[in-house]
Amino acid sequence: MHVLLVHQLFAMGGEAGGTRHLELARHLASRGMRVTVIASTTSYLTGETVGAAGERSEPIPGVTVVRVGSLGGGSGFVGRLVSFLSFAVSSWWAGMRVADVDVVWGTSPPLFQALTAWKLTVFKPVPFVLEIRDLWPDFAVELGVLRNPVPIAAARFCERLLYRVADRVIVNSPGFVEHVVERGAPRRRVTVIPNGVDPTPFDPTARGEAFRREVGAGAGDVLVLYAGAHGIPNDLDVVLDTADRLRGEKSIRFALVGGGRDRARLMERARKMDLPNVVFADAVPKDRIPEVLAAADVCVAVLRPLPMFTTTYPNKVFDYLAAGRPVVLAIDGVIRVVVEEAGAGTFVPPGDVEAMAAAVAKYARDPELRAREGRAGCAFVETRFRRGDQGEALADLLSRVTGRS
Repeated sequence: MHVLLVHQLFAMGGEAGGTRHLELARHLASRGMRVTVIASTTSYLTGETVGAAGERSEPIPGVTVVRVGSLGGGSGFVGRLVSFLSFAVSSWWAGMRVADVDVVWGTSPPLFQALTAWKLTVFKPVPFVLEIRDLWPDFAVELGVLRNPVPIAAARFCERLLYRVADRVIVNSPGFVEHVVERGAPRRRVTVIPNGVDPTPFDPTARGEAFRREVGAGAGDVLVLYAGAHGIPNDLDVVLDTADRLRGEKSIRFALVGGGRDRARLMERARKMDLPNVVFADAVPKDRIPEVLAAADVCVAVLRPLPMFTTTYPNKVFDYLAAGRPVVLAIDGVIRVVVEEAGAGTFVPPGDVEAMAAAVAKYARDPELRAREGRAGCAFVETRFRRGDQGEALADLLSRVTGRS
């Protein structure tokens, strides 16, 4: 079987960003399938070049990545829109030149690349599989990022169209199921293949000493770490305010690792607050994440207190659990169920600085609690959220929808 994936931000292990699709493609290849990925030469998150137009690479035997050009990128709305639209055109042209395709796999957001994937199946009479990783445009509307009624209406029209025409709809969180069904996806066509993790690179017994030195954490310090996007949804002001509450606890240090459109503002706010216990570190390639998380004693996951975010399965939480680190979770909803069922962390109400400070202080005082919950989280994802199991589910779904193996 030949699978064509259209994914503008497809990330290799040596790049920053999620590697869900690289890991799933690896599993499909291990089943004897061939995967061709059409990806951009430029990251729309950072504007940085990640490849050359026309470049073909084979990061894994059986997986070919074809880079196509796109314009724009970076943190601005206009730049990203230009990037999305230009990639939609260039990826369609590249996709039309890929021969002997059995199924086209499109992923959203952004919606434009999913539309391209569907349009390819109009010209190539093969099934279209749609994957939903975020409930866009509803997330953008609730955050206030998207306000103009015209693009909102257009995006919702496209969203409903895609749900109706897809032969299968994959969602990466059980919290998304009702949303996509209400907007036109037949329930029988909806499958949950959740976010998860490949636990192989993680060593829960490691201490990440090199990274601890990078962020100035001493041997007796308790390092509280956030790893991920520094964006509007992430509510990292709560982490800064928590550090402010705990500045008198000399052994507690905070490290915020990553990048995003809100990072410069957060760094300036931390400077003005004169926080001696907070350090910012640049985003790291995905293959360095196990080392970074090994440096942590406690990990933090936080989103703004918005109803839509109760539906999400954030990737970082599964990485934290695989690393064997307890989680202070300031996100309610389906991911709270995971962490509490695992016995691997403490839920605090989103936006509640006092509750987060209390949870961090509790873990700082009790290394045995940290170790116990860390072991519990690691064991839980090993049995319930292994990427290999998710890859197997995807392979079976593609086999069913195409009638091929």
